[in-house]
Formats: sequence, C-alpha cells, structure tokens
Amino acid sequence: MRRMSFFETQIQIRNKTKTVTRSMGWNDLMPDDLVLPVNKCQGLTPGEHPVILQCPIRIIHVNLEPLFVIEHEHPGDLIKEGFPTLTVDQFIIMFCRINKAKKCKSTSYVNRIEFEYTA
Repeated sequence: MRRMSFFETQIQIRNKTKTVTRSMGWNDLMPDDLVLPVNKCQGLTPGEHPVILQCPIRIIHVNLEPLFVIEHEHPGDLIKEGFPTLTVDQFIIMFCRINKAKKCKSTSYVNRIEFEYTA
C-alpha cells in the first residue's frame, strides 16, 4: 500500500479531524485508492522508518485547482485541513513554506484530496 506523509498534521490525522489535504504531487491518485498515512516518507535517516499514524484512508475525491480558492470553492476546508484558526492567507503562506522547493505560490495548482478513515 502506498504511503502518504502527514508530517505537519500528525495530530490531526491521529485524532481523525483532518479529512482534506492539498498536495503539489499525487497526480495519479484516484477515488477509492487506499493510502497509509505516515509521519514522513522522505528525508529518513539510515535505519529510520516511517511511523504509521492511522488506519488506511480511502480517497473520496481528487481535483486540481489553484491554491488560493481554498475557502472560495470549498467553505470549511481550513477546518477539514486541520487548521481552524488560520486565515486563508496564513494557510497559503504555511503551505508554500512547506513546499518551497516546488516554487509554490498562491496561484500554483495543487491537488485537493478528500478522504475518509477506513476504521
């Protein structure tokens, strides 16, 4: 089973309060795919292994859209992303900081991935 990293939202995944994530990758993800949420997939030191955070998640919906439409197209997505206290601008700044190597901007197209927990 493929593994998806949730390094910045480990607590939200463990608590099952996160049901949407955005990514500049995962272009081949399809509805009904099962993915195992882990703490991280890359940057592991020798001998380090990913930590499984939760039961597998089932992908419900995936669509490509500009990052800045987060609350315009999907009201409540800041809560579903696990960041209920952030503004849209704060979320975009954080997302782009995390994805700095990919030249992220508010106009960058990202995959909005909606999922559910299988248990």
